[in-house]
Amino acid sequence: VKTETGADVDDGQEFLKWKNGGGHLHKSACIDPTVVIEIGAIVHPKSVLGANVHVGSGTAIGPCVKIGQFTKIGYNAALSNCTVGDSCVIHNGVCIGQDGFGFFVDEDGNMVKKPQIGHNVVIGKSCMLCGQVGIAGSVIIGDYVVLGGRVAVRDHVSIISKVRLAANSCVTKDIREPGDYGGFPAVPIHVWRRQIAIQCRSSKKRKS
Repeated sequence: VKTETGADVDDGQEFLKWKNGGGHLHKSACIDPTVVIEIGAIVHPKSVLGANVHVGSGTAIGPCVKIGQFTKIGYNAALSNCTVGDSCVIHNGVCIGQDGFGFFVDEDGNMVKKPQIGHNVVIGKSCMLCGQVGIAGSVIIGDYVVLGGRVAVRDHVSIISKVRLAANSCVTKDIREPGDYGGFPAVPIHVWRRQIAIQCRSSKKRKS
């Protein structure tokens, strides 16, 4: 038996085999006909996938997840408790909306860490999150924000659009002005550099 969307289903079956790619989806999911769900991927109940979304093999889309059009999701990713916008790229092994860091295995067999994004996080368009970034729950990030490697953002913090954070920075309070920031806690980049210079001079004086 075929559904109106073209998925193959046996009578009484909860999950259907999707026509494009061979993956499976719950019969209550809303899937655009152009979506590709690769073999081994699964889309859970009441999720919504827009036009031209591509879901890689082994990826799990949790219940009630919404994914915007033209978004590409790699293999072995896991998405839950989230809404993903249009034209996003989610790399292999990424975990969104759940405990634990995602990872993938590179060509040399090394396990490479991916960012961790907590619950109720909102991320604007054209943002870049580098390796081992950690974002706690209920954070709001504007558009065109860049988080360098191992940047940490505490819960319930807002970051305005067009902010760049240096690697290993920690955001402990709202950032309300665009610009470059660094340090722990994160401050404007020129302040952070001045702090580093003062520390270096103090260290040299103590040694002398």
